[in-house]
Amino acid sequence: MHRTLTIARKELRIYLSSATALVFMGAFLLLTLFVFFWVDAFWSRGLADVRPLFSRMPLLLLVLVSALTMRQWSEEQRSGTQEILLTLPVRRVELVLGKLLAVVALVALTLLLTLFLPISISFLGNQDWGPVVGGYSAALLLASAYGAIGLLVSSRTDNQIVAFVISMLLCGAFYIIGAPDVSHLGGRWGELLSALSTSRRFESIQRGVIDLRDLIYYLTLTGVFVAANVLSLHAKTWSQSADHKGPRRGVEQTAMLVMANLVLLNVWLAPLNGLRWDLTQQREFTLSSTTRTLLQGLDEPLEISAFVSERTHPLLAPLRPQLEDMLHEYGVAGGRRVRIQVLDPASNADAEADATNTYGIRATPFQVAGRNETSIINAYFDVVVRYGDQIETLGFEDLVEVTGGPDGSVEVRLDNLEYQLTGAARRAVYGFQSVSTALAALTSPAELTLYVTPSTLPDWLLEAPNTIERVVAEVAGGSPNLIYRVVDLDAADADVSTEELYEQYGMQPVRASLFTADAFYLHLVLQSGDSVQIIYPGGDYAESEVRTTIESAIKRSAPGFLQVVGLWTPTANTELLGQQPNSLSTYYELEDALMAEYQVRHIDLSTGQVAGDVDVLLLIAPQGLSEVERFAVDQYLMRGGAVVAAAGNYGISIDPVQGGLALQSLEAGLRELLLNYGIDVQQALVLDRQNEPFPVTVNRQVGQYTVRELQAMDYPFFVDVRSDGMTVNHPAVSGLSAVTLNWASPVMIDAEANAGRKVTALLRSSEQSWLQTETNINPNYDLYPETGFRVAEQPQAYDLAVAVTGVFGSAFAATGAPAQEDGSMPDAALVETSPDTARLVVLGSAEFANDTVFAISAQLAADRHLNSIQLVQNAIAWCVDDEEMLQIRSRGSATRLLAALSPQGQRLWEGLNYGVVLAGLLAIGVTWRARLCHEEPLPLPARTGDAPNQTQGGQAS
Repeated sequence: MHRTLTIARKELRIYLSSATALVFMGAFLLLTLFVFFWVDAFWSRGLADVRPLFSRMPLLLLVLVSALTMRQWSEEQRSGTQEILLTLPVRRVELVLGKLLAVVALVALTLLLTLFLPISISFLGNQDWGPVVGGYSAALLLASAYGAIGLLVSSRTDNQIVAFVISMLLCGAFYIIGAPDVSHLGGRWGELLSALSTSRRFESIQRGVIDLRDLIYYLTLTGVFVAANVLSLHAKTWSQSADHKGPRRGVEQTAMLVMANLVLLNVWLAPLNGLRWDLTQQREFTLSSTTRTLLQGLDEPLEISAFVSERTHPLLAPLRPQLEDMLHEYGVAGGRRVRIQVLDPASNADAEADATNTYGIRATPFQVAGRNETSIINAYFDVVVRYGDQIETLGFEDLVEVTGGPDGSVEVRLDNLEYQLTGAARRAVYGFQSVSTALAALTSPAELTLYVTPSTLPDWLLEAPNTIERVVAEVAGGSPNLIYRVVDLDAADADVSTEELYEQYGMQPVRASLFTADAFYLHLVLQSGDSVQIIYPGGDYAESEVRTTIESAIKRSAPGFLQVVGLWTPTANTELLGQQPNSLSTYYELEDALMAEYQVRHIDLSTGQVAGDVDVLLLIAPQGLSEVERFAVDQYLMRGGAVVAAAGNYGISIDPVQGGLALQSLEAGLRELLLNYGIDVQQALVLDRQNEPFPVTVNRQVGQYTVRELQAMDYPFFVDVRSDGMTVNHPAVSGLSAVTLNWASPVMIDAEANAGRKVTALLRSSEQSWLQTETNINPNYDLYPETGFRVAEQPQAYDLAVAVTGVFGSAFAATGAPAQEDGSMPDAALVETSPDTARLVVLGSAEFANDTVFAISAQLAADRHLNSIQLVQNAIAWCVDDEEMLQIRSRGSATRLLAALSPQGQRLWEGLNYGVVLAGLLAIGVTWRARLCHEEPLPLPARTGDAPNQTQGGQAS
């Protein structure tokens, strides 16, 4: 080892003593930064990661390492020093490893100068350092493999240029066989080429996943070419006589055995896909405890079938092994409870019949451009999850996320695969779960108690206690896990008083009529362990309604239940001048995301009540609500429900005159109702200097041609809330690094009205915010050159979203239930106060979850709007205490965004990175030059017989 290090130091000294190495290093660094900032358009991506740095690293390192290795042996041969080296008392392998170590050290020094790039990004956003560590590790491993290849080539020629070209070609061959167009040969040949590719092996490590198979691959590639290099050096000193045939054969066989064993080691490790380390901050590529608990608690076999074509689009081909690896993880975690199979319908007629006839799966057509023609490939990329009689299907749109880059490139990756698979498994498992299964899953018996005052029950509810008792008996079915009892509050020996009920549950009697003081109790309480639910069957306590409500409550108490989200969105309305219905008010992307983990049901509030099996009520852009509909929302909250309201006061529409976007006030929304709860969504708009840009198409003159291009314009109405404006310890904003609220209104809290509740300000604008009351949303740069809008003299921060939990008082306690359109009263009795389990989330924007807004945002940053969806998902998960899926979702779907920077700020950071690189190169050159200047030459030994004064410049004889 000592001799190896000595050789490495000698090679480094040679490298750094000339300007050649610094020129190569400088060219590599400048090209890397240019590609990062300009070719990959880093600022336009808007993401706080260094993926562009490492995505092209295999190609850039190919050039650098080939340039560094081209002189290693070629120069030794040309100058005649190779013979001296080979006769030194140093083993051949030590010579090769010393030179290779010098190359890797020089590459490491070069990469060290790029470290300021991720450091600067960490100041501008919430960067995950796991992929950074993985990327640099992969780069060093790749450099060692390329270095071993370059050294072998250099040992076979004395021409540096020839060595450089051949090294480039050979390293390039290992790189190019992983390209989609090359590996798209289909079948096992394509998989084999991908397994041999340096670029394909690089992908998982640069994502932050250190796979033992990838490490062994790079070490194998290095070892094989090092062994070949040693064999090449031995061959230069061999005699061709028959006497040396035996030693030659021994060295050759040893080298071949070493290389064969290294290759076989990779073959042996290929099936072992569990030996990996997840370096990402949130362990995005490791199965969560939620998934493992779900799989280990299965009562029936869970079948997961992947229908994936081997012959598919080149960009989808790399995703197949990732999908197979993840499915394998599910199989290992579930053991015999989980059955995994990966099928190719194109080559398996039975699989194609199952996919088409049983599951309704059709092949997706993809357009593939070849060298000479464009063709269409019909390929499968679907997953089916089956549990009992429940089937969930995940199609291409669910599994794959496709994003376009600023330069027109397309990036394809799996869309939070664990979240999709576990969500489908949960829907299948919990959909299959019956009430009897839910009761059997209870760890302790549940107690259902009916608190009733028979003497004050109105006539239309006299049969209700009997109905409840009959339904409970049928639901229990003889199960010991459901205990039912009735407490007659009129009886003198009742074991609980009405005062105790109020103190314990916040339970109050229900008035029989607005015009009478008579009140009654007919309340159901289900207690299972520490979980307590107050049940209010709606309507006239019909048997079907009572059954649905009780069964839903039991399933909620059992571990594992698919919650129901009641969704209200505005209906299509007719615009002015007889135009078609407004197509801007659509929320399909949000609804699709919610359906991945909940049962989503559209709610009609006109009946004056919300069904008892709805776990959370989601109101998007509430408007045009009648008193009866507001009463339904109020009473749902009073019954201990959870409400999430995107209750902004403004919505977008089409300007009938100019044809662009316009803003209009939303009438008859929830503002008056929320005021009764001490929450005021003010009739104003928040503008913020910290905002998400608005994409604008502009015309630019280039010579004689006019070019239309997309530019980002600061738009203060798109308030960009970063982590410093969030209550980060609240589950509703868990995992969010940023979220945009579009055309938001400030949310004010009445401290006195909410004194007994827990209030949390979830989102808050920056200190550079101000308010506007007009609905004009178009900038005027003639009047306001800086922002396009009038800026307040004293800007301040405003709350934009709040979460409240506790006891609420009904907004209709004084006025009573409103009459319906036909003059009749709602069937449900008025509940005046809620239990302390009621939850309310109010968001000050009505349009942040709109499909149109998502489309606008995606023009500049394809993933940014996903944070808005996750905000709603998190709020719902908090309302239903479903923090398990929240943890999985936050691990993979939150987008890490850069801080908003002006063009000057972007140029400053870019210039700093260039400056640090150049300063580092200069420091290396100056330091090494100074070291060389201070080195003292070695004294020559005196020759035998020389006179002592012979060297003192005396006289010639």
